[in-house]
This record gives sequence, C-alpha cells and structure tokens, in this order.
Amino acid sequence: QVQLVESGGGLVQPGGSLRLSCAASGSIFSIYAMGWYRQALGKQRELVARITSGDNTNYADSVKGRFTISRDNTKNTVYLQMNSLKPEDTTVYFCNAAIDTTGRGTAYNYWGQGTQVTVSS
Repeated sequence: QVQLVESGGGLVQPGGSLRLSCAASGSIFSIYAMGWYRQALGKQRELVARITSGDNTNYADSVKGRFTISRDNTKNTVYLQMNSLKPEDTTVYFCNAAIDTTGRGTAYNYWGQGTQVTVSS
C-alpha cells in the first residue's frame, strides 16, 4: 500500500508564493519520476512540473521561470516552489509518483488526493 500526502496549498495574493509538499509512504522499493499536475473544473489534468530520479526536470510553459520542482529522496518527498503566482494558477494540484513496490523494476503511478491553491486579492 502506497500513499501520497500533499500539503502546502492555500490562499495567496497575486505575486505571492506557496510551497507544496508531497510525501510518499508505505511499501516503497524505489521511486522513479515524481511530478505535479493540476486540474481546473471541467478541464483535463495537465502537467505542471516533473522531476526524474536523476533530477532532470521539465515544466509547463505557463510556469517556467516561476515554479521550481525539487525532491528529497531521503524523505520520499517532492516539492513545488511556486513564485509570482497569478490568478490563473488557481486550481487543485495533484502529486504523482512512479513507484516500484517490489524491486522487480515495474513502477506504477500513484496520485495524491489534491490540494487547493487559490490566488486572489
């Protein structure tokens, strides 16, 4: 059993910052890529940022230069530092991780429950 637990969402004014965290726990052998997605009401879930086990990163064009993804492998945790937030960043953010629970080299996707980010004055 694997759980991803997110924290750090909330209400912030335009131009402000938030830091999201997502900790993985349970039966974990290794974690490959980890990432953050967001999904507005009535829209498809979209990639915000992703980081591989080798710390290679990629970002959605809309957040490049404002958001930074990082991970702490000792804590099985991924972070998303969000700066210069805009009202259009308002939505629910989901953590994702590709996790091998058996050591056999097969990873499955796991999702967190989502955390609300609201950017408003």
